[in-house]
Amino acid sequence: MAKKKNKKIVRYRRPLNINVGMIIFALIFAYMAFYVYTYARRDKIEFYEVVEGGIVNDQRHTGIIFRNEEVKYTDRAGNINFYLQEGKRAAVGTRIYSIDETGTISQLLAEQTGDSVSLSSENLSSLQKELSSFSQTFQETNFREVYDVKYTLDSRVLEYVSVDAMKNLDSILEEAGANFTQVRSDAAGVVSYSVDSMESLSPTQVTADMFDRSQYTKTGVRSGQLVESGAPAYKLITSEDWSIVFQMTPEEISQYGDKTSLSLKFDGTGLETSAAFSMITGADGGTYGKLDFNKYMEQFISDRFVDFEILTDEVQGLKIPRTAVTTMNFYIVPRDFYVSSENGSASGFYREVYSENGPSMELISPTIYNADEEYYYLDAGESSEVKAGDYLIKADSQERYQVGAMEAVEGVFNINRGYTIFRKIEVLSSNDEFYTVAKGTDYGLSVYDHIVLDASSVSGNGIVLYQ
Repeated sequence: MAKKKNKKIVRYRRPLNINVGMIIFALIFAYMAFYVYTYARRDKIEFYEVVEGGIVNDQRHTGIIFRNEEVKYTDRAGNINFYLQEGKRAAVGTRIYSIDETGTISQLLAEQTGDSVSLSSENLSSLQKELSSFSQTFQETNFREVYDVKYTLDSRVLEYVSVDAMKNLDSILEEAGANFTQVRSDAAGVVSYSVDSMESLSPTQVTADMFDRSQYTKTGVRSGQLVESGAPAYKLITSEDWSIVFQMTPEEISQYGDKTSLSLKFDGTGLETSAAFSMITGADGGTYGKLDFNKYMEQFISDRFVDFEILTDEVQGLKIPRTAVTTMNFYIVPRDFYVSSENGSASGFYREVYSENGPSMELISPTIYNADEEYYYLDAGESSEVKAGDYLIKADSQERYQVGAMEAVEGVFNINRGYTIFRKIEVLSSNDEFYTVAKGTDYGLSVYDHIVLDASSVSGNGIVLYQ
């Protein structure tokens, strides 16, 4: 019997042929994948483009008003009614108010006004101005001021109605035989009907606690109100001179130390003016600013606190963010150790070097980052061409200088070339977010330079990856 043939087929496996091209391609692919991965994972440096500009350092303050104020008190009990509006000027002998011991005047006033109460255009304008000023300066943190304004407006409306009615009641009161006493001003001045126990204080008696508005209270007297004998009836401001005292930071004390006047703008009124400026010591030993005026007193007759801004001149230069600014230490080298050939082909410093043949000199050209009248500032980093302990030789002299002394310089990191280069700055002015620095300075910045936005994200000269 014949044997069957084995028909099992075994596949032939080709050998893996790896050539040089495949190896190179694999290496390139691996490098690109690693680069993309590290790029995605790496913190990127944000930059800021330097622009021309300036900072207006308008500083907001709350001040306490001090005036020459005299509080006048009643000499009997009864219903009080006013003849003069708040903020109006009274001459000697002007009728200010009357005291009605029987209530007759209040009854006649009610009958006289009835439901036909109307305010003059002047009165309405005054109320509108006060509401507008309040709305522009109101802050939710001081919500209690809403009640103060409501009380003031209520008092004003009642005062306007009462004053106008009182002017027309003289003949009626005489016919009715009303038992009332008229009180006239014993001095010239501006009338106010609110008191707060601060009338007798002087600017030098101020303390920091007085600026806490939540602890401040004032009271006012309304027409028709029943008052006791010896109660405050009104106060008289007898001088046009008045002052504002405000708190100052140490920076402001230094900034305004040589000033004799300041320009300011009052919140809510649009009033801009200048005032004589001085610094005083308060009762608590603190330093306070004092602004003196001789006009506009009537506009703030009902206020003890006032919000304002101190206006300063805009300083022009280069505007950069504060976050970009840092300081670096540099070696300082006397300027007279610097050498330069007549054609400028060789310049730098002669450094002393040592060999088997003894000491000699070599010319090095380290980067100079700053200069003043006495020194050049050289890089003190690890990659610096100059090291601590090196001796520099003055040209045509045996005088030597050992490198080692350092000074700090304020500046930013320039990244125009793809790596950080320190550039020094000269700060002209600042606020919470920006500096204005001098432009056109040696070793400094120029318009449109790109600088690292956050100086803490880099360290010294080096390649950077930025976006």
